[in-house]
Amino acid sequence: MQTLVYGWLANPTASLGQLAQMAARVGATVSPQAIDRRFTLATVDLLHHVLLASMEYAISADPVAVSILQRFTSVRIHDSTTIGLPDALATTYRGCGNASARGTAGLKCGVQLDLLTGTLCGIDLTDGRASDQVLLVQRAPLPAGSLRLADLGFYNIRIFRELAAAEVYWLSRVQSHSRIRLPGQKEQSILEVVTGLGDADHWEGTVLVGSKERLAARLLVQRVPDAVAAQRRQRVQDEAHDKCRPVSNAAMDLAAWTVVITNAPEDKLGLTEAMVLLKMRWQIELLFKLWKSHGHVDEWRTKKPARILCEIYAKLLGLVFQQWILVASAWDTAERSLFKAAQIVMAYATDLASSRGCREQLETVLTTLASIIGRLARVQKRQKRPSTAQRLLALTAGSG
Repeated sequence: MQTLVYGWLANPTASLGQLAQMAARVGATVSPQAIDRRFTLATVDLLHHVLLASMEYAISADPVAVSILQRFTSVRIHDSTTIGLPDALATTYRGCGNASARGTAGLKCGVQLDLLTGTLCGIDLTDGRASDQVLLVQRAPLPAGSLRLADLGFYNIRIFRELAAAEVYWLSRVQSHSRIRLPGQKEQSILEVVTGLGDADHWEGTVLVGSKERLAARLLVQRVPDAVAAQRRQRVQDEAHDKCRPVSNAAMDLAAWTVVITNAPEDKLGLTEAMVLLKMRWQIELLFKLWKSHGHVDEWRTKKPARILCEIYAKLLGLVFQQWILVASAWDTAERSLFKAAQIVMAYATDLASSRGCREQLETVLTTLASIIGRLARVQKRQKRPSTAQRLLALTAGSG
């Protein structure tokens, strides 16, 4: 376990020979061939079990020093990413393809993260073809007073109602085909609502969302700069091309606006604050990018199905451990850098392995890591395009 987790944490593209060197650091003298022989279904089951069990440990930091986030008991974002797999693994994790198309195997990984404390609250592994609606993170209970942020794949009026009944707040973009009823008006489309605003740059008010199932919510609307609207329209066209479907005229027109709904009252979340907090959902996209571009969780040096699964699970375990270290080191600082922290953890993975589970040695390495991450793993301040952390801190300063 330590050989694989530390080995791929130190070098995500490690060969069998490099894994054998890591084995020596943790106290096991084995050959590369001996390691290769241990990539069995039994090892797959063990790594899978330990990965899921790791979610039983909620490693949390003090709440990040941003007063807007601290208005809530937690700020939960969840999303999913898919890892394409060889067709030989289609019986383990089914992809979106079929026998005549590529992509018959795929692993969907659903993740929930608390932005307030950095806690990795859940990892859900299922078929790549599964809808986000059926993921465990979609229905995971949240503490009263929490704020939930999720992508449109998790948009569900019934769940919004259940969350509100549990005293949980939610903030979500609105589906382009949603129907809205403004006070004293008939039901209309989102596009009709924003078109009726004329030259106004923003609007907010209480509405009913949906046709069959209606949900009372605050509707928040804000016009975006022309450059942002152009980027969104390009994404709409690209997505339509990728999925071989016609471009939605409504989606193209709505690209000029950000339209969201929430059950949080205005004194809890103003329009400007909501628009900035909405950008925080991209933090989980950055986490996925880190896992793939830095942790190489979607790459392997083999064609053997069992070894591929071992590598994926072991790498995910290492990334969970990496998140724990970041939480314990710098999460209370809003301007932390996940990528810089990951590079530091990678550099110290061999030292972590050499501690061989000795509490005193492990504490020494972790203390050094925490000090370095706390001082060096920070994003640079930008003048032209402020980061989301800068925007949050600016809102905090403004409210003060």
